[in-house]
Amino acid sequence: MYYRSLLTSIVLLWTSLLFSQNTVEIKGRVVDALDQSPLESATVYLSSQKDSTVLDYTISNRSGSFSLEVRKTDEPTYIKVSFIGYQQYSRSIEALNDPLDLGIIELQESADELAEVVVQGEAPPIQVKKDTLEFNAASFKVRPDSNVETLLKQLPGVEVGTDGKITVNGKEVSKVLVDGKPFFGNDGQIATKNLPSDLIEKIQVSDTKTKEEELSGEDASSDEKTINLTIKQGKNKGYFGRATGGYGTDDRYEANLFLNYFNEGQRISVLGGSNNINSIGFSMDEIFDAMGGGRNVWGNGQGGINVNGVSFGSTGSGITTSHLGGLTFADDFFKDKLETDASYFYTQTNRENDNRTEQINLTPEGEFTSNSENTTVNDSRDHSFNANLEYELDSLTTIGFSPTLNKTDSDFSSSQTQFSVDENGDLLNESESVNNSSANRESFRSDLFIVRRFSKKGRYMNFRFGNNNSSNDSEGINRSSTVFYQNDDPDDIRDQKEINENKTDNYSLNLRYTEPITDSLSLTGGIGYDTDKSTSSRETFNFQEATGDYTDRNDPLSNYTESQRNTVSPSIGLRMRKSKLQGRLNLGTNITDYDNSSIYLGEHTKLKEQYIYPSVRANLRYEMSKGKSLFVNYNYRVNLPSATQLLPVEDLSNPLNTTIGNPDLDPTRGHSVYFNYNNYDFAKRTGFFAYGNISYDENKIVNVTTFDENFKRTTTYQNLNGTYSGILGMNWNTSRKKEEHIFKYNLGLNANLSMNRGITNNENFKAHNISISPSGSFTWEYGELLTVEPSYNFNYNESRYTNYSIDKTSNFRHTFKILTTSYWPKNIVFGNDFGYTYNSNIADGFRKSFWLWNSSIGYNFMKDKMTFKVKVYDLLDQNVGTMRTITDSYIQDVENTVLKRYVMFSLSCKLDKFGGKGGPEGPGGRRRRGGGRFRGF
Repeated sequence: MYYRSLLTSIVLLWTSLLFSQNTVEIKGRVVDALDQSPLESATVYLSSQKDSTVLDYTISNRSGSFSLEVRKTDEPTYIKVSFIGYQQYSRSIEALNDPLDLGIIELQESADELAEVVVQGEAPPIQVKKDTLEFNAASFKVRPDSNVETLLKQLPGVEVGTDGKITVNGKEVSKVLVDGKPFFGNDGQIATKNLPSDLIEKIQVSDTKTKEEELSGEDASSDEKTINLTIKQGKNKGYFGRATGGYGTDDRYEANLFLNYFNEGQRISVLGGSNNINSIGFSMDEIFDAMGGGRNVWGNGQGGINVNGVSFGSTGSGITTSHLGGLTFADDFFKDKLETDASYFYTQTNRENDNRTEQINLTPEGEFTSNSENTTVNDSRDHSFNANLEYELDSLTTIGFSPTLNKTDSDFSSSQTQFSVDENGDLLNESESVNNSSANRESFRSDLFIVRRFSKKGRYMNFRFGNNNSSNDSEGINRSSTVFYQNDDPDDIRDQKEINENKTDNYSLNLRYTEPITDSLSLTGGIGYDTDKSTSSRETFNFQEATGDYTDRNDPLSNYTESQRNTVSPSIGLRMRKSKLQGRLNLGTNITDYDNSSIYLGEHTKLKEQYIYPSVRANLRYEMSKGKSLFVNYNYRVNLPSATQLLPVEDLSNPLNTTIGNPDLDPTRGHSVYFNYNNYDFAKRTGFFAYGNISYDENKIVNVTTFDENFKRTTTYQNLNGTYSGILGMNWNTSRKKEEHIFKYNLGLNANLSMNRGITNNENFKAHNISISPSGSFTWEYGELLTVEPSYNFNYNESRYTNYSIDKTSNFRHTFKILTTSYWPKNIVFGNDFGYTYNSNIADGFRKSFWLWNSSIGYNFMKDKMTFKVKVYDLLDQNVGTMRTITDSYIQDVENTVLKRYVMFSLSCKLDKFGGKGGPEGPGGRRRRGGGRFRGF
């Protein structure tokens, strides 16, 4: 062991010495030529004189100093220093074989106010503006076939999760725009997973703003980020696309089409897909295409993408066959006075799943176990349309309107068997049921806003009207048989038709006026009105032998409820904006008339209450330096009980669980504090961020459950004090470059803590829950030949109980993955995803561990326009869908249907034709900022 450690140390030392002998340091300090003040976040980069390729870069620190370690070279290069509003510094270097100290670099202010829009020569790889971080896409090398998501992963401080969610320096990206406009909705995953990286000129990152903040010039109140992708000037006129088709074993198939047409300010995109491999259908991964369970996806399938408020392609549990089509359109009319974009989506899915569940139910007296098996088939047809129209009435007034329509028709069928036993194995109850139903859901919502700015800077007024009207109607047949064994309760036998009609209408009006007090302080006053009405009707009919139809109304299973809430909300706010410190304080009062009524068993119940309660929101953001900030937010909220929780209507639809409301419930009052600390050092390309949230509730509405001898439960509700929850997360990441090698390291930790309360069989119980998830990942890129990405995640869950038959329970889960991609020999792409998952404490009969190995090999031909691939999913044929869940009142083990091993043969074709002058020019050329308006940059 000693000799092995010694040998390893010698190898590492020798490698370090070799590397140090092949590199040199360039250092200096950047200051303002006029007052000699240091310039923080100036971009310093080395580029080739031959083709303007950026070789390496760094950012100056708070004192204006920088240090750049680069490879020795005999080729001529330029060392350049760029800073917004200043003339660029450039020095020619014939050969770089010795350390170079540039001393004090004085930058002169630029007289050209448009210097940030039109840049002579190549653009710097990164620019830090006042509220924008801008990356030059050409400075970050990716494979020619890569999508935008791959490009984003190369950017310092940007992380892309396995679910496609993007964070920048630890802050979640809530919008992804293309030339300042949505691309199939704000979610952005369609853009990042499908648009080719070589289409993009710049990636601009800013704080997410509301329309009012964007148009008025206010700082963002959100702690989230927005990414804007700008299209290259030479590629904003023409078309491009990709088509893929594949067929495999077990009749597995995939087909995808993605076409885009650009004509400067106009954009039309079409996508379509069909598959039966648990895929969202339009995720063009470089290695696995749209293959379900492919790159970075493990378990039961891929998650969905949210478009216009509707989740498309979410496979959930089971195996899904999906067919989809979508169209998006964007254009500017009347000399940029009217901006429009619209999109339409249609998805048809069929999901089949076999579920097996074992659930240990906890009570003060003991435990009982419920076992069930359930087969479900769900067919749905979804339509979604969304549009955004924004018109400048004049230089100070803007009006916008955004309508959204959604319609879903679905058919559902299930067949279930279930039984429960006590701790001695004695049978308590058993049941079997068959359900068939169809549903229709429709919704229309819109948002109308008017923002009026005044000649005095910071003074403006905005008006907003919104509506959300929805209906959800269903009709189904339920046949069930439930047998009780522990007392003389009669068996519950049902053959019924159930008709449900639910409707919700919400309208809101808001008027707000902002007046600047000083340059850094402003006062806001506003008033809002919100009305929300919902109705729910359930009609149940028993089957009549005499008529051969469902004509006998079942009164205990039929009811009607209505709920209306009218709220007036005056408010006042104070906003402070300093160079490094920003804060907001909003105080308001909510005056609510709350009416609830029901008709049940011939009795008409009416409940009327008026609530007057305060609302408080405050946040503070401190910018310590570029890339380092602290954000703290406090929120006081009051949540009213729902009509279901209030009204004395018995819900008997589940033979084993009856619920009934409690008219004496009080509102829940909650306090929450959130913080976010970010520290990203662009010079060292190292980042650390941490976030946390603590919430405390007064009068929390909790379940009150009682069990009879057959362990049939009856649930109502009650207020209890003293519940809380907390979240803490942190992440450290860094990247290093040594010659042809790039190394990326990532360490993370997430923890959750909560204390929940409830009442079971007249006993108050407490459940203290804790979850800890450390994780680590590493990426090694060897030029353009090889990428290796191992990662590990450990998740530990523990619950401690008071007044239960057990004191505590726990579970842990190991997940290890390694992704490899090689691009050698030429025209061959070989990818592998290999992973191992282990669940502890899972019940007997449920598999604790499994290996999942997916592999793909592709061959590019016809000048890389065509690609033939062979892909294998679950090469070892071991995939399982087991999971353990621990809650306040039960421990549940679940197994669902998952995809098993199959082989897919596919062929892809790329189409593209661009007009204009081609891509961005070389030295001496000009670059355009982007097609759409993106206010706030």
